[in-house]
Amino acid sequence: MKAKHNRDPLRIASLIHRISGLALALFLPLHFYVLGLALNDAARLDTFLRWTDYPLVKLAEAVLVLLLSLHLFGGLRLLALEFLPWSPRQKAYAAIAAALSFFVSIGFFLSAV
Repeated sequence: MKAKHNRDPLRIASLIHRISGLALALFLPLHFYVLGLALNDAARLDTFLRWTDYPLVKLAEAVLVLLLSLHLFGGLRLLALEFLPWSPRQKAYAAIAAALSFFVSIGFFLSAV
């Protein structure tokens, strides 16, 4: 059985921030590869861009936007913890950051479909 402190919302927010950062770091080589295609091989870039029209790729893009927004708002939460006075409302701020992340990614997904 896990200890109660492992389920603390701020600990979960910290874990989500770290996992989203790792996932984004794993995505970067693919991103740089596609940028290289844009510079060096227009035909292969066109093939890749046609591949991105598949619904599963669109869903993956929405997940990427979710990861980006989770990492962004989690980072803003950390900056607030670092530079602003401590407030007992920090759990509410973490929940707001998560909710904003989901709204951003859902908005992106709905605009891409």
